[in-house]
Amino acid sequence: MGGLTAGARRVGVFGGTFDPVHVGHLIIAEEARHALGLDAVLFVPARRSPLKAHEPRADDAARVAMLEGAIAGQPAFTVHRVDLDRPHPSYTVDTLAHLRAELDTVTDWWFVLGADALADLPAWHAPGRVVALARLAVFDRPGAAPDMAALAAAVPGLAGRVDRVPAPLVGISATDLRQRVAAGRPIRYQVPAAVEAYVHAHGLYGSGGAPDAGGRATDGRDAGGDGTGGRAPGRGNDR
Repeated sequence: MGGLTAGARRVGVFGGTFDPVHVGHLIIAEEARHALGLDAVLFVPARRSPLKAHEPRADDAARVAMLEGAIAGQPAFTVHRVDLDRPHPSYTVDTLAHLRAELDTVTDWWFVLGADALADLPAWHAPGRVVALARLAVFDRPGAAPDMAALAAAVPGLAGRVDRVPAPLVGISATDLRQRVAAGRPIRYQVPAAVEAYVHAHGLYGSGGAPDAGGRATDGRDAGGDGTGGRAPGRGNDR
């Protein structure tokens, strides 16, 4: 994993299971970087979310490897293992506090999340402390329209700490990608090429092998098909 670029002062933290990372995640990270003038975006793969019952399907090493392959070539992006290397469960407030202590030359922090996750903010662990540690960079999610007045009343310090990030609504989800792989359907162009190659090379998510040049999986299943998952990218690490 690479470190922050030299002199990075404005940093975004983008958490999630990334199981697998897909182009929707990368689009959000790049749009946040551009809109907020970030020097760096830290991708923080979650060990386990306290608000989610399921565990990641791919192990830590695989998810980190896929992230590193996905962000190669963008020096402003890096992977940080802060949540993987600490005891679980992982709370955003602890993640941010750890990062701020470790990267003490950074002056401005943002936590990147979807509008649907923002609506759940009052249920997070120490939400007032979260917004004190980092501004919130919020991207739209289909059907999500948080009541900002109610949220501000419920979370001390939230007012004035939310920045909206305009980003395309990309209908891809990690859940649907895993289902596509298990069914022998293609994920090409929905994930970076390095991620597709890793999934098939390591047999993740029930993969039967890499598609050959003719478009069929190497185990003989049809690698053709169309459509995407129909949902926007997954939310960040919570809570």
